[in-house]
Amino acid sequence: MTIANAAKVNGSVNPALEDLPEGWAVTRLPEICEINPPRPPKDALPADSTVTFVPMPAVDAKEGAITTPETRTFSEVRSGYTSFRDGDVIMAKITPCMENGKAAIARGLHNGMGFGSTEFHVLRPTDAVIPGFVYHFIRQESFRRAAEAEMTGSVGQKRVPLRFLEAVEIPLPPVAEQRQIVAKVEDLLTRVSAGRERLRRVPAILKRFRQAVLAAACSGRLTADWREEHPDVEPATDYLNRILDERRLTGHSTPGKARYLGTLTSGTAEREGLPECWTWASLSMLATYVGDVDHRMPKAVDSGIPYVSTRDFVDDDAIDFEGAKKISEADFAMLAAKIRPGFGDILLSRYGTVGQVRLVRDRRAFQASYSIAIIKAIKSGGLHHYTYWALRSEVVQSQMLRSIQASAQPDLGLDYIRRLAIPLPPEDEQREIVRRVGALLELADTIERRVAAATARADRLTQSILAKAFRGELVSTEAALARREGRDYEPASTLLERIQRERGAAVDGRKRKR
Repeated sequence: MTIANAAKVNGSVNPALEDLPEGWAVTRLPEICEINPPRPPKDALPADSTVTFVPMPAVDAKEGAITTPETRTFSEVRSGYTSFRDGDVIMAKITPCMENGKAAIARGLHNGMGFGSTEFHVLRPTDAVIPGFVYHFIRQESFRRAAEAEMTGSVGQKRVPLRFLEAVEIPLPPVAEQRQIVAKVEDLLTRVSAGRERLRRVPAILKRFRQAVLAAACSGRLTADWREEHPDVEPATDYLNRILDERRLTGHSTPGKARYLGTLTSGTAEREGLPECWTWASLSMLATYVGDVDHRMPKAVDSGIPYVSTRDFVDDDAIDFEGAKKISEADFAMLAAKIRPGFGDILLSRYGTVGQVRLVRDRRAFQASYSIAIIKAIKSGGLHHYTYWALRSEVVQSQMLRSIQASAQPDLGLDYIRRLAIPLPPEDEQREIVRRVGALLELADTIERRVAAATARADRLTQSILAKAFRGELVSTEAALARREGRDYEPASTLLERIQRERGAAVDGRKRKR
């Protein structure tokens, strides 16, 4: 099937094969490339000569290059592997490597010779086409979609058959124009790649920004100007006493202020350096309950109530409810009898990957695995938001890290979690922190969304550049340049006819020799 015919599946014909620029011609790959050429003869190199070896993982699908080649001896790899040489174009023929775009031009091979996975097709350009032109042609999504439609074999082992490559049609400009096109494409793609690389660095920058915001928020630096403008604010110790008094009155009593104030996590060097009006509080002081569910693992069902584990903590601040294990309503009710997470609660991973924190922003019914501590933080005045951010800050994360390092198995005991030391600001300052942190993190989220959109546009731009290249829209045609400069040029059709004559003469010569 030709690419033009394959494109009809999507309701359109590849425009590169219609209305070609002056001097271009349509041909098939076998007319301009030797497909899967034979292995070199046994005496092509001494047996112990080094050659380049390219396993499938050595080809970077994103970069379209051989990035991690190996070196082996000629005798090791001559039989049983795909052979190629400098200037050949290799492409993966097996799923999903082909669909992902694993293809490259072989360059800088040891002794000019390479061998690799048997799952490569090899395209060896003739004098009619330069390697870069073939390479960029097969990097088009339209080519990969057409190849995918023609794959044969069982699921997971499907391959692009040789007959597909033999039938592929390709628009061909004169060789001089090919060089200009390839140079322009590579210049534009280098710029796109540079932009994409800058975009790739942004998420790490935003992660550091978020950490810096939380560090500033939980140390008092973020609201230093606010305290100067509000010198008579109620101290955090009075605020904390009010919280504990209110908890006793509402039935959420604790074993007493003195015990809580004296049972912060031991060894916290971060206790010093807080603003004068701040204080330290244990997590239990700021939560009505800290616990987990029964450690009996409920049976999974096809559809039911989500049973969230740490593997369902995705991205930086999300929970994958849809992908979570499902449990029956009876098991959910049994587990919920002890504790059930709800909207505004905080989840803290305590086994395995320790210290991941999530705020429940969904009102759906779900249960958390016993590997997760459920923290029912006080919500008055937005304290649960501040507590959530404090748990994610370096000052509290470092306490958890020290606990992990001191134990053989990564495990945060509930009693340890209850005694985590939280830097607590006065109530009014806490509200200001919640407001400022919310605004700054929303700014980071907005930037992240824009970066994701820009990355998607960059990916589309790559394919747009390739499409324009094979429609003849990137550079002036050789025909136009020849007229402008008052010279002749060789159209692609004439070039193909000449190569056909030379190929026929070579075949006749071999026959006469025999």
